[in-house]
Amino acid sequence: MTVQEPKVKKAVTNEEMENNWIVRFDEMKPKGIPLMFIDSIIPGHQRINYTLIGDTASENDNFTPEITEPHGFQIGMVKAQKGNGPAYHTHDYIESFLPLSGKWRFYWGKGPDEIEGETIINQWDLISLPPGLWRGFENISEEDAWIFAVLEQHQVFDGKDPYWSPKVIKDAAKYGFHANELGKMIKPDNFEELEKEIADKLKMGEK
Repeated sequence: MTVQEPKVKKAVTNEEMENNWIVRFDEMKPKGIPLMFIDSIIPGHQRINYTLIGDTASENDNFTPEITEPHGFQIGMVKAQKGNGPAYHTHDYIESFLPLSGKWRFYWGKGPDEIEGETIINQWDLISLPPGLWRGFENISEEDAWIFAVLEQHQVFDGKDPYWSPKVIKDAAKYGFHANELGKMIKPDNFEELEKEIADKLKMGEK
């Protein structure tokens, strides 16, 4: 019987580990994206998104993952104030969420026009959402809260993603936010001004 040996990798120095394989929370916080999706401008859905590993999900192409080495999965984080979180949408891949703080309400349905179920997820609970299930979630804590997300591997900007409910698309359009057929955000002329406004409102970089 032949014993299989692990693949040999080159030595990794402390400097290489720090620069390429470790994400320091305090260094990550100022790098969040306040307008990562077209719904991020809508009151009640404003939040800061962070990309740790891989492309996660995005409509705003102005971001770089903290760890760029290819993985078989993608990891992101979200910070939201009370009453805020992603609007009703779906994906063609699995998403799993684990709250790092606070309490989160998740709601879902089989179509874009009707919510059929909901649950409350507490710190350290985990919920996994199958492809094609419509979903939304919000921080229902009194304080800002963080949630950790693991996504099935997928190619960002390779097609419409996320799929938004008609109401979300209509509400985002009121602020000049749209996405094209490849899932990329079409930014309004005052995008930078709005981005700073939302970042200041959400106190990006603070705990």
